[in-house]
Amino acid sequence: MTLTRISAALVLLASTLLGQGLDPAKLLQLPTDSWPTYNGDYSGRRFSPLTKINAANVDSMSLAWVYRINATGGVIKASPLVVDGIMYFTIPDHVWAIDARTGREVWQFDWTSKGGLHIGNRGVGISGNWLYFETPDCHLVSLSLATGKERWRKQICDLDQMYYGTMAPVIIGNHVIVGVSGDDLDIPGYLESRDPETGDLQWHFNTTPRAGEPGSETWPSAEASAHGGGMTWLSSTYDPEMKTLFFGTGNPQPVIAGKARKGDNLYTESIVALDVDTGKMKWYFQPSPHDTHDWDAIQTPVLFDGSINGQPRKLLAQASRNGYFFVLDRVTGKSVVTSEFVKTNWAKGLDAKGQPIPNPAKEPQLDGALVSPNQAGAANWPPPSFSPATGLFYVNASRAFSMYYIFDTDEKPEGWGGNDRGGWGESMLQAIDYKTGKIRWSHKWEGAAGRSGVLSTAGNLVFAGDPANNLVALNATTGEPLWHANLGNSLSNGPISYELDGTQYLVVGAGDTMYGFAMLRK
Repeated sequence: MTLTRISAALVLLASTLLGQGLDPAKLLQLPTDSWPTYNGDYSGRRFSPLTKINAANVDSMSLAWVYRINATGGVIKASPLVVDGIMYFTIPDHVWAIDARTGREVWQFDWTSKGGLHIGNRGVGISGNWLYFETPDCHLVSLSLATGKERWRKQICDLDQMYYGTMAPVIIGNHVIVGVSGDDLDIPGYLESRDPETGDLQWHFNTTPRAGEPGSETWPSAEASAHGGGMTWLSSTYDPEMKTLFFGTGNPQPVIAGKARKGDNLYTESIVALDVDTGKMKWYFQPSPHDTHDWDAIQTPVLFDGSINGQPRKLLAQASRNGYFFVLDRVTGKSVVTSEFVKTNWAKGLDAKGQPIPNPAKEPQLDGALVSPNQAGAANWPPPSFSPATGLFYVNASRAFSMYYIFDTDEKPEGWGGNDRGGWGESMLQAIDYKTGKIRWSHKWEGAAGRSGVLSTAGNLVFAGDPANNLVALNATTGEPLWHANLGNSLSNGPISYELDGTQYLVVGAGDTMYGFAMLRK
C-alpha cells in the first residue's frame, strides 16, 4: 500500500471515529480553527479574528512547512479551505488534501479532462462530508472529503460552445452555487444552483435577459442579448438574514467593438442580488454601463454592517476593475458612496444612481484612445479584504494605461472587434474608508502589477503580495511595512489564516507551491 493510500485510510478512520466534516455553523462565523469557504465566511471580508500573529510580533514569524504540487503546468490560484485540520485546494484537473499543520499529503484526485481552457481553478466548496469543484471541461464533481473518491459528476456547461469552469463553488444550505467562464466571443453567461446530493439543477439565472424580460430594452435586439456575455467566474457572497446571494458579472460581447450592442447591456458588468432559494433577482447595480474595455465587474461584493451619517446600514462594497469604489445599501442596491480608488480618465462623471458616465472619446478608436485603467484593470479577480477593526477596505490596485484600438467597423462586428496595447503603470495597496471613499493610506509597490489577494486580521495586520514575489505584512492602521518573505514566484491566490493546537498559521500559494508560516518562536 502506498503512503498516499495509507494516509487516506487513516483520514477515513479518523472521519469515522470523530465525525469529520464541515459543520454548517462554521460558515456563519468568523474563521478561527478553519477556513471553510472561499472568502473564509459568507461575507467576503477575508478578515481573521486571530491575534497570536500581530503587529508587535509578526517580524518573528517563520516558515513552518512547504508543499509543492506534483502536477506540471499548474499555478495555485485556488483559495485553500481548511476543515478539521485538513487543507483542500486545486489547480485545473487536480484536487489535493494535505495536513494543515505539516503540509503532508493526505490524498490527491486527478481528473481526466476532455478539453476546455485551463486558465486556472479558484478552489473547492465543502458541505458536510463532501467536496465540490468545477472542471475546465464543464463538470461539477463531488468527492468524498475523507478519501478523495468520486461520488458523482454533472455537466454544468457546454464545452462545444467554448464554456469552461474555474469558479470555487459556494455551498449555502442545500444549494451548490456554480458559475461559468467563456471564450469572450458570442455566448451568454449564467449562474446556477445545484443539489448537493445529486448535482441536479435547482435554478438557472441568465445574466443577459431574453426578449421581453426586464433589462432587454438595454440591448438593441434579442439576438445581441442572447450572445451578450456576462460570465460568472468568481465566488458569490451571501447574507443569511436576507437569504440573498450577491455576485458580479463579466464583460459584454463583442468585447471591444460595442457598435452592435448600443445601450447599457444589462446585466453584464453588474453587481446582482438574487433570492438564494429561487434565483429571482432582487436588484442590480451596474458599475460599467456599456463597457468596451474588458472591465469585468466580478470583483468580490464584500458585505458588512456599518454606519453612514450616524445611521446603521447594511452595506456592500466593491473595488471594481474600472477604477471606482462602490458602497451600496445591500437591501436596496442603492448607491451610498462612489469614488475613484485610482485615478481614471474614462468617465465624464457620475449619474444620479452613482454610476460612472462613459466618455465617448475614450471608446476604442481606429487610431487609438489612451485609457486608464488598462485592460487588466485597477483591480482584478484576486480578493480584497475588509477589517471591521479598522473600518478600512484593502485592495491591491494598479494605475496603468492602454491604447484601445477598434479594427472591425462592421455593423455587426465579430470576436473582440479590437484590441489594446499596454503602457506605463504603477501599483499599490490601497486602504479605503468605506464611509467617504477616501484613501486613508496607500503603500506603493516597486513594480507595475501587484495583483495578489489580501487578508486582514484582528492582530492589526494586512497581508498581501508585491510585484517582486514578496509576501508582505503591513500595519493595518498605518500601512507601515513590518515583515516580508520572498517566495520566488508571485502570490497566486489570497492569504488565509487559521489556528490549530494553539498555533496560528498563515498560508499562501505562489506558483506551484503552498507555503505555511507560523509563530515558531516567541
